[in-house]
Amino acid sequence: MPDTNALAIILGGGRGTRLFPLTKLRAKPAVPLAGRYRLIDIPISNCINSGINRVFVLTQFLSTSLARHVHDTYKFDIFSKGFVELLPAEQTLSSEDWYQGTADAVRRQIHRIHSREPDHVIILAGDHLYRTDYREFFEVHVQTGSDVTIGVLPIGRDDASRFGVLQTDAEDHIVRFAEKPRDPTVLDSLESDPGHAKPFLGSMGIYIFRRQALEELLDTVNGDDFGKHIIPAAIESMHVHAWRFGGYWEDIGTIASFYEANLRLTRRDRPFGFHDRRFPIYTRPRFLPGSQIDGSQIDNALVGDGCRLNQTRLTDCVMGQRSIVRPGSVLEGVVMLGADFYEHSEEMDENLALRRPHVGIGNDCHIQRAIIDKNARIGSRVHIRSHRGLPDSDDPAGRWYVRDGIVVIPKNAVIDEATVIGP
Repeated sequence: MPDTNALAIILGGGRGTRLFPLTKLRAKPAVPLAGRYRLIDIPISNCINSGINRVFVLTQFLSTSLARHVHDTYKFDIFSKGFVELLPAEQTLSSEDWYQGTADAVRRQIHRIHSREPDHVIILAGDHLYRTDYREFFEVHVQTGSDVTIGVLPIGRDDASRFGVLQTDAEDHIVRFAEKPRDPTVLDSLESDPGHAKPFLGSMGIYIFRRQALEELLDTVNGDDFGKHIIPAAIESMHVHAWRFGGYWEDIGTIASFYEANLRLTRRDRPFGFHDRRFPIYTRPRFLPGSQIDGSQIDNALVGDGCRLNQTRLTDCVMGQRSIVRPGSVLEGVVMLGADFYEHSEEMDENLALRRPHVGIGNDCHIQRAIIDKNARIGSRVHIRSHRGLPDSDDPAGRWYVRDGIVVIPKNAVIDEATVIGP
């Protein structure tokens, strides 16, 4: 990294309504990923691998499990002066409200940022999947003498309404910016590479600010959001530069994107992997046994630690830690988040007495295109069928939800034996 003194801010996100029901009982960055990780592990690991060991995580909704994970995972020795610290929304003498947006969240913690005296602040999202060395990002920022540098990547027209879209001059100075434009005329005027399959430049939602520039913008610009308010104001009055990212990047903001990103990890041509020893993704060690797989057929699957798969057939599946699938069951296109515990014999006897399914998936089930959250109890002979192309819907009892054609079984749900979910 260039000779600079950096601090990272990871935005923990709001209510995470687009990821509901996975966010029903947890903050969005605490959602499990890839069989053993959580979303927050991605930006924190990128920071550590890039030599940034001072990290604030701004949170406010359902942050208990996120706080526990961060506390149990990211510990630095007393001589490094490194930290990963959660900064929850709190009442103060000047404000009694929740964070009102991304910029408002940083504005309310600016005194803590200032007290650490960084030269530059990198602002990251807690729900993106990518691997990068931020040292390259900082090198562009420092060498160009920019007040603000924005990470950008090429995007297509169909995706443009989900991004901040920008234009640059020949030296990659940003000269125009529109937050999530929908007007076709505006979009046409923002094309950076006409005729290309991805003719627009989209903001990745990651920024580097000179600390003084960040403090000035937050103090003088009215508005609570970086994309809508702070970045347009910076472009008008400051030197704002683009850093072009050329790797895999995914916004895990919806059920569909979460599901597809997980399943891509099971493929031979996966665009992202967790096997890079130079830039590992860190997470909390749980000291679980190796997975036990007996008489099963598995094709394109990612299996976490401590699973028990007995005479099952899995195709295109991600199995989280402590996942249990019993004999005769078939899973196709399933993301199973696993369990927080193993049931002991007394609990299993109690389940039988109460006619309650054990944690995991019972015998002779057939499950397609589904996400099964932690600690779910799926009884024997349950059929969950694909809802591809069908509208979203909710079970009145809250046992399952359909989002983007995917059946989601929420955390701790109980699905009685012989239940059929689907057309």
